Amino acid sequence: MKTGNRKNRLIEEKSHYLLQHAENPVDWYPWGEKAFQKARKENKPIFLSIGYSTCHWCHVMAHESFEDEEVARTLNKSFVSIKVDREERPDVDMVYMAACQAITLKGGWPLSVFMTPEGKPFFAGTYFPKTSRMGMVGFLDLANQIAAAWQDNRGPLLEASEKITRGIQSRPSKGSITELGLDTLKKGYDQLAQAFDHKWGGFGSAPKFPTPHNLTFLLRWHKRSGEENALHMVEKTLDGMRSGGIFDHLGYGFARYSVDERWLVPHFEKMLYDQAMLAMAYTEAYQSTGEARHGRVVDEILKYVLRDMTSSEGGFYTAEDADSEGKEGLFYVWTPKEIKDQLGNDLGDLFCRFYDVGPHGNFEDGRSILHTRIPLENFAARENMKVAELEKILKEGREKLFLARERRIHPLKDDKVLTSWNGLMIAAMAKAYQALGDHVYVDAAQSAAGFILHNLKKDNRLFRRYRDGEVAHPGYLDDYANFVWGLIELYEATFEPNYLEEAMALNSAMIDLFWDKTHGGFFYSGRDNEVLIKQSKEIYDGAIPSSNSVAFLNLIRLGRITGEANLEKNAEQLAGAFASRIKAYPSAYTQFLVALDFIIGPSREIVDVQSNLAAK
Repeated sequence: MKTGNRKNRLIEEKSHYLLQHAENPVDWYPWGEKAFQKARKENKPIFLSIGYSTCHWCHVMAHESFEDEEVARTLNKSFVSIKVDREERPDVDMVYMAACQAITLKGGWPLSVFMTPEGKPFFAGTYFPKTSRMGMVGFLDLANQIAAAWQDNRGPLLEASEKITRGIQSRPSKGSITELGLDTLKKGYDQLAQAFDHKWGGFGSAPKFPTPHNLTFLLRWHKRSGEENALHMVEKTLDGMRSGGIFDHLGYGFARYSVDERWLVPHFEKMLYDQAMLAMAYTEAYQSTGEARHGRVVDEILKYVLRDMTSSEGGFYTAEDADSEGKEGLFYVWTPKEIKDQLGNDLGDLFCRFYDVGPHGNFEDGRSILHTRIPLENFAARENMKVAELEKILKEGREKLFLARERRIHPLKDDKVLTSWNGLMIAAMAKAYQALGDHVYVDAAQSAAGFILHNLKKDNRLFRRYRDGEVAHPGYLDDYANFVWGLIELYEATFEPNYLEEAMALNSAMIDLFWDKTHGGFFYSGRDNEVLIKQSKEIYDGAIPSSNSVAFLNLIRLGRITGEANLEKNAEQLAGAFASRIKAYPSAYTQFLVALDFIIGPSREIVDVQSNLAAK
C-alpha cells in the first residue's frame, strides 16, 4: 500500500525512473558513495534495483513490493536499498546484468541484486512477485531469507560474492583481423537464414525483437553475393513489422518488441533507439529496392519522432511508456464500439474489418490492437473497391481516431535527452535526408547535433544525460561512438566541415579515454567514469548495436575520409580483440559485420581537387 505522504532521497533526482519511486516507503538511495558508506558503517547488505521509466514489469514490481509497507519495513531494517536508472547509468546495469546472467542464465528488467557493502553480488534475479506463487519465490520471502542468512551465516554469501565477481571479469582473447573475411560474412548470413521465421519474418521465436542491424547486414550481403533470399528475409521482416501490432497504425513509430512470433502483441513502450535503427533499416531497404513503401515507413517513423519525441530545444527524448491509467497498452487499443462512435457504423465497420478489431478482441478485456492481416490490394478487391478509394477512406479514419486518441490519458514521456541515443537518431535523420531528400530531416539532425554540442559537450568531453536544465554523468563509450556516427552521417549529408572536425575531435577523445592499450578495443567505461567491480567491454549486437561495433565502422570511415592511417590500424586492432568470438558465431555481431563488409571492400574513393588559382 502506497502512503503518498513521505518522500525519500530520490525526490532530489532528475531521472523520471527515480522520481517514480520518490514516494515509496522504501528508504531508497540513489547510486553513490553515501549509500555504500551507510552499508559499510551499519554492516548491512545492499539491495540494488535497476530499471527504467517506461518498463512495464518495473511498474508491476513497484506497485506490488516497493509501495508496500511490509516490504519496506524489511528492506529498511535489514538492507541499504539503491535505485538505478539503467539508461542514465548503463555502466552499473552492464556489470550487474552480467552477474544476473551468470547466476540465472537469463536477464531483464527490473534487475534485482543483493550484494555486499563493497558492491559484490551474491544473489540476483529480475521480477519477483511480493509473495510466492506458481513456483516463483516471493520478494518478501527472499528478502527475509537473505537478511537472516546475512545475520546468522554470512560466510556462504561472502564466498559466493567473491566467486561471482571473479566469474564476471572480462577475459581478453588474442586474435587478428586476418581471421575474419568473406567466410565470416557468409557464416553470419547462413546462421540468420537458419534462424529466419519464414511465416512471419524476423529471427527466432517469441519474444521477437526488430534487431534492425540484422537487416542492414543482410542488405549488404545481398548486394555483395546476389543472394535473393537475403533480400527476401529483409523485406518479409520489414513488411511483417509494419503490418503488425508492433507498429502504431495511428500515431506511427514502433514498440520495443513483440511478445508473440506474429508481431501482433507488443510491449507497448516506444524507445528512441528503435525508431532510429528501424528508420535506417527501412531507408536502406528503400535505397536497395526502390520500393516506395519502405520510404513511406521511414517518413512515418520520423513524423512520429518529430511530433512526439523532439524537444523545443532540438534534442530527442528517450521513450514513451507502455502503461497509462495503470494498464499496459490501454492508450493504444480499441473496441468496435469506440471506433464506430468516432467513425460511424459503415466506415467504422470497414475500419474494424481491415484492422482486425472484432467483438472478442485480440488483446486484453475485449480490446484490440490495430494490425492488418491481408494486403490493402487484396482487401480492396474483396470489398469491390478501388485501392485509391480504400486508401483515402482508411486515411480519414486513422486521422479521426488519432485525434480521438489524443484526448485519452497519455503514457508517460521520458523527456531526458541521452547523447548516445540522440547520436543514433541524428544518423537516421541524416541518412533519410540523403535517400528521400526531405530537408525537414536534415534540419532536425542539425538541430539535435547543435543541442548536444552546446549542452552535453565541455572541453572536448561528452556527458550522458540532459534533463530539466541539468547535465549529468561523464559520457560512456556508446555516447561517443553513436554521436560520432551521427556526425559522420551529417557531414556526408551536408558536407559542412565542422561536423567532420567535431567527429574527428570526439573520436580522438574516445580513443584517449576508452582504448584498451593492452588488448585492443574499447572499454565501456573510461578514465572519466566511476571505477566499478568489473570493467566491461561490449561487442554483442543486441537490441542496440554494441559501441565497439559502431566505433569499428567509425574508425574505418574516418580513416578513409581523412587519410589518417592510424585510425584504420585502430580498427584492425579492435577487430583482432574480438576476432575469435565473432568467428565462432558471427550472426550475434551483425553491426560488426556491417563494418567488416565495408573494410573488406571493394570501395571507391573520390577526390575532389579544386584550384584557387585565378584564371589567366
